Amino acid sequence: MDYREEMKHLRAVLNEHGYRYYVLDDPTIPDYEYDQMLRRLEILEGEHPEEITPDSPTQRVGGKILSGFEPVEHPVPLESLQDVFSPGEVEEFGARMDETLSAAAYSVEPKVDGLSVALEYRDGVFVRGATRGDGRTGEDVTENLRTIRSIPMTLPEKLPRLIVRGEVYMSHKVFEKLNALREINGEAPFSNPRNAAAGSLRQLDSRIAAQRQLDIQIFNLQLCEGRKFATHTETLDYLKGQNFKVIPYCLADTIAACNEEIRALNERRETFPFDMDGAVVKLNDLSDRQKLGSTAKAPRWAIAYKYPPEQKPSKVVDIVVQVGRTGVLTPKAVVEPVHLAGTTVTNATLHNQDYITEKDIRIGDTVLVQKAGEIIPEIVSVDLSRRPADAKPYHLPAVCPVCGAPVSRDPDGAAVRCTGAECPAQLLRNLMHFVSRDAMDIDGVGPAVLQQMIDQGLVRSPADLYYLEEKDVAALERMGRKSARNALEAIERSKGNDLSRLLYALGIRQVGEKAAKVLADHFGTFDALATAGLEELTEIPDIGPITARFILDWLTSPQSVHLIGRLKEAGVNMNHADQAVSDAFSGMTFVLTGALTRMTRQDAAREIEARGGKAASSVSKKTTYVVAGESAGSKLTKARELQIPVLTEEEFLAML
Repeated sequence: MDYREEMKHLRAVLNEHGYRYYVLDDPTIPDYEYDQMLRRLEILEGEHPEEITPDSPTQRVGGKILSGFEPVEHPVPLESLQDVFSPGEVEEFGARMDETLSAAAYSVEPKVDGLSVALEYRDGVFVRGATRGDGRTGEDVTENLRTIRSIPMTLPEKLPRLIVRGEVYMSHKVFEKLNALREINGEAPFSNPRNAAAGSLRQLDSRIAAQRQLDIQIFNLQLCEGRKFATHTETLDYLKGQNFKVIPYCLADTIAACNEEIRALNERRETFPFDMDGAVVKLNDLSDRQKLGSTAKAPRWAIAYKYPPEQKPSKVVDIVVQVGRTGVLTPKAVVEPVHLAGTTVTNATLHNQDYITEKDIRIGDTVLVQKAGEIIPEIVSVDLSRRPADAKPYHLPAVCPVCGAPVSRDPDGAAVRCTGAECPAQLLRNLMHFVSRDAMDIDGVGPAVLQQMIDQGLVRSPADLYYLEEKDVAALERMGRKSARNALEAIERSKGNDLSRLLYALGIRQVGEKAAKVLADHFGTFDALATAGLEELTEIPDIGPITARFILDWLTSPQSVHLIGRLKEAGVNMNHADQAVSDAFSGMTFVLTGALTRMTRQDAAREIEARGGKAASSVSKKTTYVVAGESAGSKLTKARELQIPVLTEEEFLAML
């Protein structure tokens, strides 16, 4: 077949398998086979870009960077629902229906705790998606919605116009992985899946949205041209046949049956991949809905039953401390088993020392436990009347329970951290930082490889990277001899890096790239830095008293001394070379904005500093030049307002 036929065939096959995988959760081919077909389609589209179609699975990876979201007027309002909180209020709703209607049937559905959106299709093709906003006007998030693989880009039936409403969410599994990755990167974890989904859907860079692996449940037909329906459940069945992932429903003939299903959904809530904060009861007959209409706030034909947080008493058997990948000590209460929201709870988070002190939680206490956000069990309060006479206030340990290194409290927060440079609990994060581009820049040794090295016992600290043998690295999954050789060559090259890179790679608290360069410039060698006192460190420009104390504590730690000793033995450079190229940019301040194609912005900043210039993060009247790459944003606008000269990437390279 010619390339057009092959591309058409690949799109059809990939979309069918994507539907089975992401909507039906029933894959029929191995991931590898799918990936090979997708790769073939990418190659063909690269050779023939004019043949790319909106429904191509290659268009779901994101890539557009937006300056903002355009407003979208909803042709059919995305209304909110009246909340009820008891079976009695559900019965009152049913009584109102009975007063107006001769016979009423209802659809009872789980209420997904996510972000409501409208999806619009023209002639069977997805053309636009928008957030709910205030119900009448939302934001255009089409590019980000394209990255959700359970949203079909084309429909089997090509109706002139179709608008459906759904709830975008992040699954529990993806949420846990995302927070684990954020912890490794030293970022604040998301508090719950809804916040994570909302933040992801409103990313201006659709590539970030694609990485977040959002999902959707469709729960309403808003507008349909070319078809008529009698009931709500008939529309849901139709949408399911159009390859949408549709919310599960139960058809109930009486309001008593609705209350029973609400109770049953609460018992089954742990079986759903999404957070649910209640159940929705909707009148099924669409003509009856029209008769009843809506109030100024909500439709009269539906209610949302909100589940109260379930709370039960238990006893604190013990308090244990876990050390996270960033070194933060997190206390956890071990409680007597208690059944909450469909699961048996045996542990409850205690967050930090301040939380324990505020609630005065002690081992042996009887406490009230609930699930915060329906996910994480936490202690609500202590029953002081049942406190044992010998219960003592609890304090976090003074040393790390994993490696024995001293712990320190953040000067600007409640977190308590292990200070050990070779702490096993922090090993993966420390290694990832050590090999990163701006640190030792060791290519070919990513997180997956590092995790395997840890699991196999090949590395217990960054220094172990320099003692690896080719046969051990080649034996790792998906490595092989050639990849192992390339990785070891990259490790060997990194030995010659400047002292400033090494200082940054060591992960000393508050010592970023700039501080590492300042320290390297001032001391020249690691040995000179190692003999510095607190007073000398504090006198260095850009090194404040808190940072100086972190540096001194790190340098005098036995684990740090051991790490540096092994790095020296391996031949890692401990000296600083004056890397100034010239003073051509002396007195100049540059601001970099947008994406550069020939180098990273970090590399560009280094080139500026090597010529005596300064790379600043914001535009001001003191800015000499703004270097604008692709998709430059507000900094470019401000530069034009202040009449600051703007350089293209080519003009900047010419200056270099």
